[in-house]
Amino acid sequence: MTVTDVTDLYREFGDDRLPPGQRETSKFPVLSKGGTPEWDPAEWEFTVTGAVEDELALSWEEFRDLSHETQRQDFHCVTGWSRLDCEFTGVTFPDLAELAGVEDDAVHVMFSALDGYTTNLPLDACMREEVLFAWGLDGEDLPREHGGPLRVVTPHKYAYKGAKWVDGVEFLTEPERGYWEKRGYSNTANPWEEERYS
Repeated sequence: MTVTDVTDLYREFGDDRLPPGQRETSKFPVLSKGGTPEWDPAEWEFTVTGAVEDELALSWEEFRDLSHETQRQDFHCVTGWSRLDCEFTGVTFPDLAELAGVEDDAVHVMFSALDGYTTNLPLDACMREEVLFAWGLDGEDLPREHGGPLRVVTPHKYAYKGAKWVDGVEFLTEPERGYWEKRGYSNTANPWEEERYS
């Protein structure tokens, strides 16, 4: 299995791989807004909607059949811990965007999840190869408590920008705020600037 190492992306944002105010851990703490939602692979559907040429509705099997890759990434939680060298497997955001055909007036993205969670990012912050819709972690299926079957990973942002149990993406022509962003968390969430709260 080929693994693409993207752990040096921090050079774009700061001098140190571990962002300020973070401590490294080998564990993977579980933090969610609520409990782990149920999911049925036979009924699960991933949708791509909004300012796109082709709205998508993909079954679990269809999603898993998309072109995918494994990347070695770092994971930074807003609560102050970082887990380095995670190996996530999934579909890159640019690949999914290309499949749907993003319209020229799209400027923002809203992710939705099985538990009702939402989070937002500017489109240009998503159109990076390191933004993955991940179903695998360290050679295994992504554990349910960590967002399985599918979560978004955003190694250049705090992890609340990476929705767990993600089941949809909407391309927006105007910015909107997601769950934590409406509750005082930073809209930009750059770990190297310690943008934790707005």
